[in-house]
Amino acid sequence: MELLVASAIGTMTAGGVYLMLRLRTFPVILGLALLSYAVNVFLFSSGRLSIDMSPILSKYSDTSYSDPLPQALVLTAIVISFGMTAVLVMISLGAYLEADNDEIDIEPEITDEDSAT
Repeated sequence: MELLVASAIGTMTAGGVYLMLRLRTFPVILGLALLSYAVNVFLFSSGRLSIDMSPILSKYSDTSYSDPLPQALVLTAIVISFGMTAVLVMISLGAYLEADNDEIDIEPEITDEDSAT
């Protein structure tokens, strides 16, 4: 089980980093979302992967229980990543509507004045 979760986290991280290195805005947003999903699964798995264990310790149950802190952190991270993704989509949509393309310019454009000198 741990090997499956670890390989899923690695695959999502690699896919997220690959998409973030693209030169278009939409794959960058998808890569950032995929990377946030990988972090959420990592946070969730840090609280021990267990099946049929209660998140609350009571006097009637045995001593094994799952840690509720990573679950609360993942819920908070999901809300934050959803808001961040919504803001990035709106910013990239505004940039697309203004420039009529979604390319990310790394190098400055060479104008006729620069090439003449």
